[in-house]
Amino acid sequence: MPKIGIIGGSGLDDPEILEQAEEITVTTPYGDPSSPLTSGTIDGTEVVILARHGRRHQFSPSQVNYRANIQALKDQQVSHILATTACGSLKEEIGRGDFVIIDQFIDFTKNRRNTFFDSFEDGAGHTAMAEPFDAILRELLYETSTGLGNRTHFGGTMITIEGPRFSTKSESKMFQIWGGDVINMSVATEASLANEAEIPYAAVAMSTDYDCWKEDEAPVTWEEILEVFNRNADKVKQLLIQTVPKI
Repeated sequence: MPKIGIIGGSGLDDPEILEQAEEITVTTPYGDPSSPLTSGTIDGTEVVILARHGRRHQFSPSQVNYRANIQALKDQQVSHILATTACGSLKEEIGRGDFVIIDQFIDFTKNRRNTFFDSFEDGAGHTAMAEPFDAILRELLYETSTGLGNRTHFGGTMITIEGPRFSTKSESKMFQIWGGDVINMSVATEASLANEAEIPYAAVAMSTDYDCWKEDEAPVTWEEILEVFNRNADKVKQLLIQTVPKI
């Protein structure tokens, strides 16, 4: 039977989506995860939820202990991971509130512990990463999202930057030239570690803004992101509730 790990971005780690919810405090060889885990069920399927940035959003993207987060879910024997994240759009056609079921990433982070292979003392570890997001999970997320009436894009390249600052205009335009579709501060690190841990991983990204490349509007602010995010958070939760039983 599958057991699904859900990594929730800001406001998308709501334990209320679970039946028979129970909090579990754990630690790992890499330290403590961002939050206690919440275990329960969705329509009979076992689920474990973790808050990526902590329950109080106290961890910046670079402070998140991604290794501990993935290891904690692996220790709970999750069979799949679904992640949620807010993102900025680098394409005109990806509007505010749109969902993107990403299939590729470009990692532009600089200061992350993004591998479990700190040493090759016990053997070399080079994980294949050509297809970092699980194809079956992506199909399920897309079909469920469109079925719920969400404007959803199947496929897209996520640029992951270090943060917590937003991009400069020149960086934003560079990321477009590179082929980026959306941008955030977490997914590449998380996906890399999930692949090393051999756990199928997929992410749904909610577009909240146009970063700063658009010349006809002001650059993005955190307050504007939260406004769009809060308007659409229930749609993401419903997507998770409907997708989990199909896995």
